[in-house]
Amino acid sequence: MEPMNQVNSKNFYRAASATLDNRLGSLDLLDQAAPLVLIGAWSCDLASERLDWTDGVFCIFGLTSEDALDRKATIELYGEESRELLERRRTQAIENRDGFTLDARIVRPDGIERWIRITAAIRGSNGRSETLFGMKQDITDDHMRWELLRAQAECDPLTGVANRTRFQRFLDQPSNGAALDDIGTLILFDIDDFKQINDRWGHAAGDACLVNLAENLRKAFVNAHLVSRIGGDEFAVLLPSSVSRTQTKVDLQSFIGSLLRPIQWNGCLLTLKVSVGFAFAGKDGKYNPQTLFATADEALYCAKNRKIFPAD
Repeated sequence: MEPMNQVNSKNFYRAASATLDNRLGSLDLLDQAAPLVLIGAWSCDLASERLDWTDGVFCIFGLTSEDALDRKATIELYGEESRELLERRRTQAIENRDGFTLDARIVRPDGIERWIRITAAIRGSNGRSETLFGMKQDITDDHMRWELLRAQAECDPLTGVANRTRFQRFLDQPSNGAALDDIGTLILFDIDDFKQINDRWGHAAGDACLVNLAENLRKAFVNAHLVSRIGGDEFAVLLPSSVSRTQTKVDLQSFIGSLLRPIQWNGCLLTLKVSVGFAFAGKDGKYNPQTLFATADEALYCAKNRKIFPAD
């Protein structure tokens, strides 16, 4: 009969071996399953900035395990907006010893654009953050499906341009939002006496006028960040900062003239007139979208009362 201490020792090693086998089996299963969903684990030593990736992460970034990992080079693969957001979230996580989740856009060395979901956690000791680690998963297909659904939800079904919901996303941005940097001008268009068109010719004729105006706006402002129907007969156009104020006014004068041409509808000629109001964003990109909209809306109101094109 074996001594009790030998039995306990054998039981301990047997249990430890079973636990190790289970863990190795789980890791092996993870490695086998990772390519199916393009997911992998990563870690970053905060003192040396040394990165460690599993094969799944290399695959997501279009790299191989033989490629040298350098954090500065890797971070350049992120899109500008995603890179800025990642660095901000990373700094906060390190300071607060807390994790985060972030969806980010990357452009691989082969030029292919992907979307990834980063899940991060902090490991440390003695009140200090030492390692940042977590998972990275390719969510490109899910992102594309979501963007398609969002585009459908934010599209005006009559005219095909963006709807008020999409325009509201612009208005709801904070004054220091990165997306505001490239906005130069907000222009508002409103059809004059639109109710009279509906009353005289019917709502089908009114719809034809709306469709015609939306199409003309898209053709006239091909570089616009956004063309949106924000009300019954009101449209908004967001122009990039690269279009000068002088050029904007010249283009508007020319465009308003083209709108005076009658629209053919069921053998009839419908005359369409519009009033315009616009406002220029701050040249440094620091402005409040709601204030910009209020300024353009006030200019539109004045233009409708004067029945002339606004001078400023």
